[in-house]
Amino acid sequence: YMGHFLSVYFFSPPPPGTIGTLTNPMLGPQQAASSSGVLRDTRCIRDVWSDNLAAEMDHLARVVEQYRFISIDTEFPGVVVHPLSSPTDKSSYQWKTIRCNVNILKIIQLGITVCDDNGNYPPGISTWQFNFQFDVNADMYAQDSLDMLERAGIDFERHHTDGVNVNVFAELMIASGIVLNEDVRWIAFHSGYDFGYLLRVLTNQHLPEEETDFFDLLRLWFCNIYDLKYLIKSCPTLNHRSGLNQLALDLKVDRIGPAHQAGSDSLITCTLFFRLLQSFEPQLRHVDRMANVLYGLGEDAIEVQKDAFEQHPAHTRFFQQPVY
Repeated sequence: YMGHFLSVYFFSPPPPGTIGTLTNPMLGPQQAASSSGVLRDTRCIRDVWSDNLAAEMDHLARVVEQYRFISIDTEFPGVVVHPLSSPTDKSSYQWKTIRCNVNILKIIQLGITVCDDNGNYPPGISTWQFNFQFDVNADMYAQDSLDMLERAGIDFERHHTDGVNVNVFAELMIASGIVLNEDVRWIAFHSGYDFGYLLRVLTNQHLPEEETDFFDLLRLWFCNIYDLKYLIKSCPTLNHRSGLNQLALDLKVDRIGPAHQAGSDSLITCTLFFRLLQSFEPQLRHVDRMANVLYGLGEDAIEVQKDAFEQHPAHTRFFQQPVY
């Protein structure tokens, strides 16, 4: 197998002037899981199953008209294959690993958290946790990853009986106007798998062979992306190799809900994004220039290829054999 390496992929930033107040954010108090205690109650997270999907998608679409920053996280059944690669192949090993696994596995959860451009959350529900159909007796997974998700409280029996159909979700998501929308900003942490699974669901197609085609699709569907793990590389006192939980400890941000559930992870990712902008204002003053860069993908950071590639923070182990 090819050795792992780290690189960063750049694609076109959003047009000048589209970032708005992001160049000088967080001028006032933030509604966050912090000293204000505004969102400490887990009732800000709404679980979405097949029976309330339509109503909650309608609710989410109406909220996004005002709260145009969207943080996402996915939970998925691990990594079950690692591709063979040759030195002359233009696609990175990391991209091939993402592509192979996303194309054969199923998404389990998607967390979506919304806020405005100052990091303020809407009253009431700010986070939607979509629970998709998944059958441990029929669908492929890595056992260690499944065990971790079960310990986090994911109810696989209910995913089997009441889970959201991904095709119905995709239809409602596209119709909502949330995607394919240049006014929306997307936030994630180490986001290759997150956007890979979301693209797979929305397009109902396998991820493309070439990495450049993947980024073309990202630019079309999501337009403006901020990868928190990439932003950390500009913050001198933080370690970009740290996971999400360690970053929360470093920045003194409290978690709402259980780790390794997509709703809680998307919420803390959103809070951390704006805390970063506040705490490292000199380094991130022009964060719009760092948009549309995904940590760990691409061919633009050749100098750091010797670094070991880190898996998604919720799936840090390598799994050599799939389980059915």
